[in-house]
Amino acid sequence: MTLLLLILILLIGGVLAWAAARRSASAARWIALIAVLADFFITLNLWISKPAAGAGRWITEADWAWIPQIGVRFHLAVDGLSLLLLLLTFFLGVLSVLASWREITDAVGFFHLNLLWILAGIAGVFLAVDLFLFYFAWELMLVPMYFLIAIWGHEDRIYAAVKFFIFTQLSGLLMLIAILALFFVHHGATGVYTFEYEELLNTPMAPGAAMWMMLGFFIAFAVKLPVIVLHTWLPDAHTEAPTAGSVVLAGLLLKTGAYGMLRFVLPLFPDAAHAFAPVAMALGVAGILYGAFCAFGQTDLKRLVAYTSVSHLGFVLLGIFTWNSLALQGAVVTMICHGISTGALFIIAGAIQHRLHTREMGQMGGLWAVVPRLSGAALFFALASLGLPGLGDFVGEFLVLLGAYKQSILLSVLATVGVLFATFYALKLVQRAFQGQNTFNWSVPDLAPHEGLVMAVMIVALLWLGLYPRPVLTTFEPVVAQLEQLPAGR
Repeated sequence: MTLLLLILILLIGGVLAWAAARRSASAARWIALIAVLADFFITLNLWISKPAAGAGRWITEADWAWIPQIGVRFHLAVDGLSLLLLLLTFFLGVLSVLASWREITDAVGFFHLNLLWILAGIAGVFLAVDLFLFYFAWELMLVPMYFLIAIWGHEDRIYAAVKFFIFTQLSGLLMLIAILALFFVHHGATGVYTFEYEELLNTPMAPGAAMWMMLGFFIAFAVKLPVIVLHTWLPDAHTEAPTAGSVVLAGLLLKTGAYGMLRFVLPLFPDAAHAFAPVAMALGVAGILYGAFCAFGQTDLKRLVAYTSVSHLGFVLLGIFTWNSLALQGAVVTMICHGISTGALFIIAGAIQHRLHTREMGQMGGLWAVVPRLSGAALFFALASLGLPGLGDFVGEFLVLLGAYKQSILLSVLATVGVLFATFYALKLVQRAFQGQNTFNWSVPDLAPHEGLVMAVMIVALLWLGLYPRPVLTTFEPVVAQLEQLPAGR
């Protein structure tokens, strides 16, 4: 029941927070915080007690019949990959609740209902190994995130929310078509109707059909990642979302796209994915360069941070389709560290907007003398974002570049240029917002104790991942071995 409990705690906690807010907004916040903390400690205990898969594929699983007439089961399972991403989910979930503690004052209960239900959907995505259940959880993330942006967002929140909804809904429909196609192709080959992940592995299919189904999955995950060309919803959604929404978007929703590629695209369609790999790797490098270039050109602080996600997730796409142990490990480390460093930058951007009522860097400057603790935290996470050695982002990107070098020297060199570009936008962020003269005579409070606690925890996490990433790499090793054993991945 442990895995089911992870989802139920969030669903029930959201409802309780909504109900409690009628009497006390503070009670709603505490209920949400306790619910996410409970899930975090349950998952942490699972990681400590069983850090890697044993003889089987899964560390632990739960399996019940759901709709047996069409082969649908309520099947949850966790391995090293999903365990790490669950830890990231609940870690950032706790910090999102804390970051919104004073920012959200309207409809506090409904806000926390939506926040916890988004986290429940994300947990369901990382746990589901029945493709019908996976799609159900995938869609569960969509509606509460729409409400989070549309109700508590900023000036153009309705436009950003509708754009987010259209992109993710249409791409999700493509994945649904691909899932149904795989369902019927498997029945045609075996005579069995099933959505079970392990049974669908190694399904005999024609190369053309495999390519089309793989593209259906890939496009859905590429929109969430996001891959260049399919990324245009992301800057608007990030910019207009409240702080907690931006943290969940950057730190978690984008990771569901990368997770889908590692969990479904490569294992279900190894030959098609192998044939498509050069295109995917080129898209990854293009995203690295384009995202860094666009980030440098922004004047809106949140929009700058949003475009850095396009660049960083380009490394993840490159690492996944490079398809060797170094690159795969680098992709997962980058996913985790990007979630922490970019989530922190969005919290900082939200704190600045809450104090100054502007996101325009041209209206800032000289903040270091006014809010030194906030400015120092911003400098740290800007350095993490550009890949400073000793911090977690450097480990992930370095491993990706090492793995990519074995496959394509040209692409690895171009990706390295993207790392250099990151220096420009990171230094621009620090110089324009925090250095120079306080020409606008800002006088605002520095980090509050709960904000300082959030920053300190995230700083320690990135330092730990940068100086001692071995526990994370060890947890993910069995999944790397399985991916490398795929027929096209050898």
